[in-house]
Formats: sequence, C-alpha cells, structure tokens
Amino acid sequence: MDIAVNKHNFMNHTIQIYGYNLEITNIKEIIEYSRALSVECDSGKCTIQLINARGIAGENHILHATVQAIKAFERGNNMAKDMGIEICVRASAQRQISQALRILGIKKGKMDIVLVAVDCDEHLPGKVRDVLGKRNQQVLKADVNALQELYEISPEEIKSAGNIERVIMERTALLNLEI
Repeated sequence: MDIAVNKHNFMNHTIQIYGYNLEITNIKEIIEYSRALSVECDSGKCTIQLINARGIAGENHILHATVQAIKAFERGNNMAKDMGIEICVRASAQRQISQALRILGIKKGKMDIVLVAVDCDEHLPGKVRDVLGKRNQQVLKADVNALQELYEISPEEIKSAGNIERVIMERTALLNLEI
C-alpha cells in the first residue's frame, strides 16, 4: 500500500504532490486516465493535474500555486473553469491559459512530470503506479538555468528574492493584483 507522504492540508482541502519520470506516447490517453481517476475518487470532488516538472521550482512553488488556485475558486476570481488548469495558470504565473499550457503542459516523449491532486483519495499514488511508474520526488528540484530561460528571470532578480523559487512564487502572487 502506497500511502501519500507528500500530503498538505489547506483549510478544508488536501493537496498531494508527486514527481514521476515518464515516457508519454499518447497524451490524450494519459489525460483521459487522470480524468477517470478524478471521477472515481472517494471524495467526488477530486482534481488531478499533470504538469511538466521542467517549469516547477520546487514543491513549495507548486503548493503555493495550488493554494492560490483554491483561493481563486473560493473568491470567484478564477481565470479557468477547471481547477487543474487554474493550477497551471497560477504555477506558470501567466494570465493566458495557452501560455500556461505551453510552459507547463505535458508533451509526447520522455519527461519529468508533477502530479498535483486536490481533495483526492490518499491511496492515489498506489492507484497510478501502473501507468505513471515509481515516484521520483527529485523531479521537483529546481533546474535554475532552465527556469531562468523559461520564465525570463535575471540573476539580479534571483539575488534580490533570495532564490528562484521565491521569484516564481512572487510572480504567482502578483496575478491576484492584476485581476
């Protein structure tokens, strides 16, 4: 039994964050699989989102973005109709859904992905093992050079904020001011 160890609680919500190395041959199939898991979840309100780990600056980054997405839905100022897409928008610090998916969307081929689950069964990691394989939390470690290029972040901005994760989290928080 694979019980969730990367589980966080925020207000009345449970957030699970897991990393995987994956060879994606059929994007539509993997998206349908994650939607089917969401539907069969015990809580009935489960959201599962798969994200390109290359655009994530650490577990705190994706956790912060997920909390911001939950808050946006509770306030009614969400940018997307779907919680999973809202998480992508917030994590990418983009207002445009197409830009967020360009940065954080999954693609065909070998890639590192982050699975974000909101209000899902705590046994989710065991359920996805057959399709996603063994977890690898190392994919959540920030690749500073890749992130600087992807998000156009200068060394001075990183120095000012303290680290790249903080820079991206600050940009995520700024989305709330632009609405």
